[in-house]
Amino acid sequence: MKTYVLAEANMPLLREEREIPTAGPGEEIVKVIACGVCHSDIHVADGHFGGPLPLVLGHEVVGEHPELGRVLVYAPWGCRKDDCRQCNAGLEMICANSHEAGVVDDGGYSEYMRVPSRDYLVPIGDLDPVTTAPLACGGLTAFRAVKRTLPHLNVPGAKALIIGAGGLGQFAVQFIKKLANVELTVLDMADDKMAAAKELGADHAVKELPAGVKYDAIIDFVGANPTMQAAAGAVNRQGILVVVGLAGGRLEFGVGVIPSEAVITTSIWGSLEEMKELLEFVKTQGVAHLVETMPLDDAQEALDRLRRGEIRGRVVLTVAE
Repeated sequence: MKTYVLAEANMPLLREEREIPTAGPGEEIVKVIACGVCHSDIHVADGHFGGPLPLVLGHEVVGEHPELGRVLVYAPWGCRKDDCRQCNAGLEMICANSHEAGVVDDGGYSEYMRVPSRDYLVPIGDLDPVTTAPLACGGLTAFRAVKRTLPHLNVPGAKALIIGAGGLGQFAVQFIKKLANVELTVLDMADDKMAAAKELGADHAVKELPAGVKYDAIIDFVGANPTMQAAAGAVNRQGILVVVGLAGGRLEFGVGVIPSEAVITTSIWGSLEEMKELLEFVKTQGVAHLVETMPLDDAQEALDRLRRGEIRGRVVLTVAE
């Protein structure tokens, strides 16, 4: 089979011909149809985190299973040990001993992929494989983050802010407008992404936060020092700031430093049950995210374009039949 491998950090992917993997006890093999290209792939490729190399990137995968048909692969695989509190609560994505497809284990920049359990294969029915693939991370991560803000938006005149209108931010715009009665502002520096946010339902798209406005919920999909500091200054008393982005920002914290009783938290990926919930949400309410396709052979170019900020929404690698 054809596969694209990260052999060394900060180096181009290498094309390799490998044997189709075989399934061990409890494992499943899927034929990859589509694989989303995520900003996390860049972090892995740059050596910021991830497992030992060589590694096949890709964790937003729709594949074909011989019995289940087309499936979306849940990619964060927990240890599932009896004494793991997170796994027992269904929160495998924050298990301390988790191993993620495309981050620790080989992922979907390939024609076939090994998955450790059938539990992680969720049939997608009639959904389009290309537009469904990004739901495995981009959609799921945004979905969980938005859900965590909802208790703070159950107030008259609630205001929400999304920082970063890339792939995840564009998902979040739609989720939050469908799930809450809220005035939504999106902050981004790119004109095309601001336009996309408005097209998808944002009430305001700005490059600079208006002075004095406070937001009951803020989701930061960038996570850099400037965005986190701006968010901490704009969150309302008893509001919530959810940091999702991986840009390495830090905040000073303490009584009197942030607004009284504001919640500052992170949000990581989403649970398997949330992914199933998300698929049902998409089937019933729809999500109009922006997707561009590229063939698997262009995996490196897709990463390079994403790094340069040239992707308006999400790019998905497709595997020829």
